[in-house]
Amino acid sequence: SDVHEPVNIGNPDEFTLLELAQVVIEVTESRSEIVHEALPTDDPQVRQPDIARARQLLGWEPEVELRDGLRMTIEQAGVERLVGASD
Repeated sequence: SDVHEPVNIGNPDEFTLLELAQVVIEVTESRSEIVHEALPTDDPQVRQPDIARARQLLGWEPEVELRDGLRMTIEQAGVERLVGASD
């Protein structure tokens, strides 16, 4: 390939870290509580990858929704390995 630059692979749907944490807790049926901490000064305000290069160069589009992807990951790896057996 003549391309020597990064290509973002991700979900262009933006969601907050709080929303992500809530989905992880829901899908894993965890009893964990979310703890709010001060954000680092260099924390990105937007977490939405630009996947235009992936579309253009690779013809790639995300096909799996977040909840479904987490469920598939848990089934493959086992929830105990991902969140800890003592949770």
